[in-house]
This record gives sequence, C-alpha cells and structure tokens, in this order.
Amino acid sequence: MGKSRARRFRRPALGPAGTGQPQQGEPGPEEEPAAELLDKLQHPSAEVREYACASISKLLQQKHVIPAFLQRDVVRCLGPLLMDHSLAVRETAAGALRNLSACGGFEVCDDMVTNDIMTPLVALLKECSTELDANQLSPKKYRETNKNYIEDIANEAINLLWNICECNNTAVYIFNKEGCLEAVLHYMKKFSTNVDLAISVANCLQAVTEDNPDLLSSFNASAQQVLETVMLCPESTMKHVLLRTLIAGTIWNIKDTIPPGSLGSMVNAILKIFSESLAIDAGETIIRMNEAEKNRLKVDVEAETEENMSDVVDNCVLSEDDNMEEIPKGKLRRENDVSDLLPSDKWELKEVTALLTAQQTALEIIVNMCCSEDPSDDEWEELSSSDESDLFMENSYNEGGGLLMTPLCLSDEVHSAFLNNLIPKKILEKTAFPNSVALDICMHNPSWKPLIKKLNAVQCRALTCLHSILLVSDVDCLGGASALQSLAQHLSQLIFSKTELPADTEFLEAVTSALRALLQTMASKNISQCMTPEQLLALCEAGIHSSNASVRVNVVSILGISGSVLAKGQDTAETVKMIGKFLLEVAMKESSLVVAGEALDALFDVFADGKEAEKAAVQIKLLPTLKEFQPVFRTRMRKEGKGQCSTDQLCVLDNVRMNLRRFIAYQETLGKTPT
Repeated sequence: MGKSRARRFRRPALGPAGTGQPQQGEPGPEEEPAAELLDKLQHPSAEVREYACASISKLLQQKHVIPAFLQRDVVRCLGPLLMDHSLAVRETAAGALRNLSACGGFEVCDDMVTNDIMTPLVALLKECSTELDANQLSPKKYRETNKNYIEDIANEAINLLWNICECNNTAVYIFNKEGCLEAVLHYMKKFSTNVDLAISVANCLQAVTEDNPDLLSSFNASAQQVLETVMLCPESTMKHVLLRTLIAGTIWNIKDTIPPGSLGSMVNAILKIFSESLAIDAGETIIRMNEAEKNRLKVDVEAETEENMSDVVDNCVLSEDDNMEEIPKGKLRRENDVSDLLPSDKWELKEVTALLTAQQTALEIIVNMCCSEDPSDDEWEELSSSDESDLFMENSYNEGGGLLMTPLCLSDEVHSAFLNNLIPKKILEKTAFPNSVALDICMHNPSWKPLIKKLNAVQCRALTCLHSILLVSDVDCLGGASALQSLAQHLSQLIFSKTELPADTEFLEAVTSALRALLQTMASKNISQCMTPEQLLALCEAGIHSSNASVRVNVVSILGISGSVLAKGQDTAETVKMIGKFLLEVAMKESSLVVAGEALDALFDVFADGKEAEKAAVQIKLLPTLKEFQPVFRTRMRKEGKGQCSTDQLCVLDNVRMNLRRFIAYQETLGKTPT
C-alpha cells in the first residue's frame, strides 16, 4: 500500500525533444510552450483546451520538461479540466496527468496529491461509473463513430489513480475513505467488451489492495464475485492471460477475507492461472506474432494499392464527366484528431507485451507467496539479495522428483497446490536465456526492441523465485543431490556461457543470489560442488567490481561457502590461500561497510577448521593482518555505520565485529602465529 515498483517510473520518454540546456537567466525552450499551453487551458473553446491538453500530454512524456510545468502549477491547471463540460477535454486532461504521474516519479506523485488532484479525480471516477450504464441506454450521447468516451476517460483516470496510489499513502487513504472500490469494480464488469479498461482496473486493484487492511472489509461477497467471474473468463488472448494474472494477484492480497475452508481451493485457482501463464513459451509467441504482423501489413499494403488504383479509375471517370460531383474518400482519422499523437495500433506487439508482463507479475507474486514475512519498504527485488539470507528453516516436505517448493507461510493444502500446478518446474524453465531467434527479431525491429528488456526481466524474476525456493526447501524435496548438482551446472552455464561475465547488474544479482543459496544448501549436506576453483575466482574477480553492492555481497559469500568446503579437503591449501588473500583484500579495501563485513564473515567460515586452512592462514599471515585491521573496522563502524546502514545491517555488522574478536582469539589458541 502506498508503495511503488520503481520500474514503473523507468519507462523511456516517448518522442524525446532536443537536449540543449538553457542558459542561466533565460527561459529554456521548454518553458515558453509550457506557459503558452497552460494559458490555453482557460480558453473558452473546447477544441483549444483539448489541443492544449493533448500537447501538454505529449510534452510531459519528456522528463526534462516536467520541471517547467510544475513551476507553473500544472496540476492545479489540469485538475479542474477532469470535470470539463467537454468529454474530449476530460480525456486529454486525464491523459496529461497520467503521463505526469508516470514520468515524473514519486516526488511528482506526492506533489499531485498535495495539490489536491484526488478531489476531481475521485469525482470523475464516480461520475464515469454512473454514466457507464447511461452510456448503454443513450449511446449517441457518449459515442462518436467507434469511440466510447466514457470508457476511454475511465481508462485514463484509472491509470492515473493507479500511478498515484502506488507511491502515495495519502492517495490510498482517500481511496478507502471515499469508497472508490465500488466505482472501480463497476468498470471491471466491462472486461468482456473492453479488456484494456479491465487490465487498467486490475493493475490499480493490485496496487491499492497491497498491505491495505482497511480496505478488506469493503470486499464483500458481491465484490469477490466480480473478481471470481473475471478470473474464470475462458478467453485465451495474451491480454486476458494478463488480466487473469493481475486479478489472481489481487485475490492473493485480500486472502484474509477468504474463509479458511476455501483457502486451499482459492490458492489452487490462483496458482493454476500462474501455471498457465508461465507455461506459454514467450520466444515462440514472439516468432508467431511477428509473422502475423508481417502478414497483416502485407494485406494492408495490398488493400491500399487496390484503393489507390480505384482512386485513379474514379478520377478518370470524373474527368470525362464534369457534371459529376466528386465524393472525397473517407479518412481513417479526422485531420485534427488528437489520437494522431499516440502510437499506431500494433495488436501483435501488444499481445506479446501482455504475455511478458503477465509472466513477470506471476513470478513476483510467487516470490511474495514464498516469504514468511512481509517485504520491507524497499523493492521486492531486494528479496533476491538479502544480506541475511543464510538462514535456512526446517519445514515439512513431500517426497518426489524434480524441483519442489514448500512456502513457509502456506498450509499443506496450499503447498499441494504448488506441486499440483508444477509451478517450480515452470519457474526453472524461465531461468534459461531467451530464445535466440526471438531476440534476433526484436533486435532488428525498432518497435519490438523494448521486448528484450522484458524478456530479461522475466528471466531475472525466475532466478529470484529459484532463490526463494532454495531458501525454504529441503534437499530431498529439491530432488536430492543429483538434482542440486544439475542445478549448479545450469547456473554455472548461465554465468559462464560467454567469454565475459554478464554486465547486466540485475541479472548478475539474481543469478548470484540463486547460486549463493544453492551452494549453501549443498555445503550443509556435504554434497560435492560442481564449480571449479578457477570458475569461482573468475566470478568473484568480476563480481567484486560490480556497481551493485548486493552482487558484491553475493560473490563474497559464494567464495566463503566454497572456501569452507575446500578447507576441509586434502591438498587444497594453495586454493584456500588464494581465496583468503582475495577476501582479506575485499575486507580491507571495500568501500561498502556491508560488503567488507560480509568478506570478514566469509573469512571466518573459510578458516574455521581444517589442516589445509591452518596452512593457508600461516602463509597469508591471516592472524597479524586481522589484529591490525580490527581497530580499523571498529572505527569504520562508528563513523559510517549509522549514516549508511539500515538497522538490520548494523545488527549483522555488530555480530561480525564480535565474531572478529572471537576469531582472533581462536587463531591465537592454534599457536600458528608466525615468528
């Protein structure tokens, strides 16, 4: 509730303008049109107001012009137009505010709420909800050709509400207080005829139901029936797959309203939807849809050619008979239609985008279902790289082959639903690299190129799911030693499949988090590890230079886990020595106190036991080095700890500080201090 996934605000601006910077003291090129357009919002002509709103909407997709509009109070200028007498003005004003909220980020959304955008927005949502039924009774009043103004306005308004509620607690409070749920659910009833509106509503519902106990009482039997009806809709388009996935996520958010006796069947229905979504091959879908687009465009070109030939014939006939009046051919759009500002319709691309969004959403919800505690205020992605993820809990398990999962927070009934829907197997399939043919299609088609990022995002979410599975599962439940070794080989192939390690920090964080959890599980059960020392050191050498501190924490922990196993073997002193030198250097030179603490913790694990570890410790002068470093670390904790670390991180670091003192004392008892 009141939280946002930051990626929603990382979308690229559409139609970027020039990048020239204004000189100090002079108005920038974006400031003059801002002032002029905002003035036109007060024009008596509805067409001028509509044009101004549409122009502002387009400009606000460019982040660098947003400050110029905010300085001129754009929210208070556009807000009243949400209730303008002209339906076209309402729609374009809502669209402009939607773009402002989406492209402006958290602070802009906060500013919009401060400037009372919720008052006209709530009024608009309720009025549109009421007029949905009137629209059916008197369609001519609300329709122009094939355009349904009420539903289009509602779609823009719902998206605006979604953006604001995702990042502002006050907006969510107003949503609850004003009883907006009833109006929003009324829009959902249009899912069979307007799936785009339904998807917008589902996104909004998922945002406002997250960690919002005050809203639960509003989900009566009638409200739940609306959601259930949508979740059971049989349509097989990718948009409907996305719609069902989002509704399933909403139902999971309100699970406390479900009677205990119905919980098992409810979660089974949710997981069935996720399973169906994840079962679809996104790569094959891209290939198929791209071919469909080519065929459609070919037909369009042929039809246009025939129409042009018909025009030539008509013109020839007219020239022979001057008494005949020429009738102009109809146009697809009005000359001044503001829809020209929007991208052309690409249904094939939209279908693929809907599928990838559905799969990403399903994976994110599954991660949350695996967690025994609520996520922190940070993004859900941080679950994949928690600094305290060494804790492995005991659970009840079922026997069976393959990769299985036992979510800590779920009952036996719900656990069975995970297994029955083959969720773990499908998650593992999604951790593979995307289809190379599909990637090639996207790479060479500008409008499809953004899909590459979405394909990679699905892979990263799947790896995060795998990480969660490993944290809550027993070895037997995971399929035994051979299954874990195969999984280790799979993750190694993902990391070392190319000559250089992946540069994508999101992928590197996800895959190292999964590998860290896997190696810890294997080490705890004395299962031999498949990665060679050379591979481990190569991973750590590259990972320690990542700009992402979570990646650095993961690779240091991985090295500590593997080093502790090697230290108990035979003739491994030289490898343990290299690992020790690497970890010492990280501990002493790492800029992040958290990573430095993780390196010390890894050192304690590597040199805790074993003759090979004792030999290596003497060779790298571990004891005198740590004794010299101990006061330095304490000083860093005092100076940097409170200002740079969270409370949880400080607790971990304090344990490291105490363990450092104990480890030094332990090393001294071994009598291995060099003379």
